[in-house]
Amino acid sequence: MQTLIHNPVIPGYHPDPSICRVDDTYYLVTSSFEFFPGVPIFSSHDLINWKLIGHCLTRPSQLPLKNCQVSEGIYAPTIRYHNGYFFMVTTNVSGGGNFIVHATDPKGEWSEPAWVAQGGIDPSLLFFQDKVYFVSNGDCHGNSGIYLCEVNPFTGEMLTESVLISKGCGGKYPEAPHIYYINGYFYLMLAEGGTEYGHMVTMQRSDSPYGPYTPCPHNPILSNREQPIGPNYISCTGHADLVQDQNGNWWMTALGVRTISTDSNRLLLHNLGRETFLAPLHWQNGWCIAGNCGILEMEFSTELPTCNLVEDFSPGDIVKAPLLIEDFQGKIWNLEFTQIRNPSPQLYKLNSDEGNLTLYGRDSLSTPFVSPTFLGVRQNSFCQSVSVKVSCSSSQENGLAGLTVYYNNEHHYDLGIRIKDGTKMLIFRRQIYDLIKEEILFPVSGSEIQLEIVADKEYYSFYYLDSSGNHIFLGKGTTAALCTEITRYMTFTGTFFGMFAEHATATFRCFVRQTLER
Repeated sequence: MQTLIHNPVIPGYHPDPSICRVDDTYYLVTSSFEFFPGVPIFSSHDLINWKLIGHCLTRPSQLPLKNCQVSEGIYAPTIRYHNGYFFMVTTNVSGGGNFIVHATDPKGEWSEPAWVAQGGIDPSLLFFQDKVYFVSNGDCHGNSGIYLCEVNPFTGEMLTESVLISKGCGGKYPEAPHIYYINGYFYLMLAEGGTEYGHMVTMQRSDSPYGPYTPCPHNPILSNREQPIGPNYISCTGHADLVQDQNGNWWMTALGVRTISTDSNRLLLHNLGRETFLAPLHWQNGWCIAGNCGILEMEFSTELPTCNLVEDFSPGDIVKAPLLIEDFQGKIWNLEFTQIRNPSPQLYKLNSDEGNLTLYGRDSLSTPFVSPTFLGVRQNSFCQSVSVKVSCSSSQENGLAGLTVYYNNEHHYDLGIRIKDGTKMLIFRRQIYDLIKEEILFPVSGSEIQLEIVADKEYYSFYYLDSSGNHIFLGKGTTAALCTEITRYMTFTGTFFGMFAEHATATFRCFVRQTLER
């Protein structure tokens, strides 16, 4: 039966997807950089509907992020399954390098890191016969390329020396190596061209995992770099992984970018981050090509593996669900919530009996290298609203607590409450680079204040809801100022909607993120 697929299958900041299948269930992980917990893991039974089931790195001992720069921390992971164990291999570029963790239950606790001495980034594993191959991109004595060794996946011990097996297929920055054994050949798939607008996926093959490798005659096997700009423009496609379904069909997951560009606005800017896309993979004469003749499309019709969704997949669990409501009445908050670097647990108090969350603020959102008191979810659609009810019980001289749309410490818009001389004042703050504009709006009364942010492709608009539920417009900021392309450093993340407290104590209720039709 033909099914219409709508990309991205995992929207919002979810880059560098890696996938594996165990029986009729698919598991997928993505990069997390400076955010905690690290490496979100999703499951699916049909490759379309994905549920966030947890994170691979949930303890500071697994994920040290102290003094981590923006867009450092955890780079591209790979997930593989072998003989009853899940293995996730990745790089902490802020300290330690490449490592492997393992688990028997992907929703449970993962092991402590097993560090691998081979350097570089974007590591991957190939289990073949009785050997485990570890591959990454790196640079040894000025000789950059793709390196391979054999490892013990439980200890990280290198069992052989690193060997240079490929320098790519001619594109700059050959990275994201994955090796597959398919029909008698070892296929080496790479991302090349940089993870920007020249990004592409290339393929090579060999009779041995050590090479030599012969490039595919029609490389790249996926790239949208020549596609015209328009309202449904997908760009930066690359960093892919492959999986075979139960029926023998092959699929590719890849990152891509939806820009805020329209026909009248030709700027190549994106604020949602790099997202996870799906494409069918077609084989002919021993070589493959993805999507529509190598192009990733927003929609395509194809036949997907058939299976019955199990009971634990309700519509509210699916990451494309239009509504997220957190009432703080559970033992833990929603798995989508994320913090910055290694948070101090004592600064977050979940009061499930009362249905609220208290944040004890110390550092500012603008302070580099720290973990401000922040709890947020990814913006995963251009047109969304987020609202929360907040009561601020104390505030130092420059304290602030409220709602933010956050890219990094130099790019964020904040709407909050400051208590000064016993009076609650509404504050609207915008920071772009080191330019900070703070507007003291007007005093508000009542023990609880409702704040709201409404996003579209051009602006974030900020509102206060009065006691009658009327929306009072307070100001707006451009989406372009929270885009990857305009940041000071090379960044790889996306925007978050979050609750925060700076030098203040505040309690939050009824956090709602809703996707809007525009």
